[in-house]
Amino acid sequence: MRPTVVLVALFVSGCVVEVPPPVPQSRVEAVPPPPAPRLVWQPGEWHYQGGTYLWVKGRYVRRLATYHRWVPAHWNTKGSWVDGHWT
Repeated sequence: MRPTVVLVALFVSGCVVEVPPPVPQSRVEAVPPPPAPRLVWQPGEWHYQGGTYLWVKGRYVRRLATYHRWVPAHWNTKGSWVDGHWT
């Protein structure tokens, strides 16, 4: 199906496809020394809420055995917001 046909079909059907605004660049944060052993720095990130981005500061969190790497918050391929998380 040609793109123009798809756009016309969406327009006629009343569907509104919203494209989320791009995620702003991350802020530069000074990482303080860990206050205790077994803590790991979780970087600050943008959270999408109510149609706008809100900055959440980085912080130390207790390191779990399952923490291997931090995945920043992002929009997935289905257009849903995924909060940052450890994998």
